Amino acid sequence: MRSLLYITSALIVMGLAYWAYSENYKTQASLDEVDRLQRDIGAMQEELAVLRAEWAYLNRPDRLRELAVMNFEALELVPLEPEQFGRVDQVAFPPKEALDLTDSITETFDVIGEVPQ
Repeated sequence: MRSLLYITSALIVMGLAYWAYSENYKTQASLDEVDRLQRDIGAMQEELAVLRAEWAYLNRPDRLRELAVMNFEALELVPLEPEQFGRVDQVAFPPKEALDLTDSITETFDVIGEVPQ
């Protein structure tokens, strides 16, 4: 009886050792993945900062003004004037249609089955 207890205990200890070993490697793999993702995020943030700086550089008002003057024949861009803006009350919105609520549901749709009581 005692030998069965020793064998069972040894098997349980080996099973737990295997489980702890596999969990350790899963944890190490997850930590490596987190480190890789953190490096990727840092690289993408640096790239985003560079792209924002390039966007700001390309959207300088003096550069855009020069481009508009150079391409006036093709684009025909002119500066905005205050007279080009309107007020909301000047916009012709379509009229609202009133909903016809005189029809009941039973007249419009077929009723299938009965309502339990």
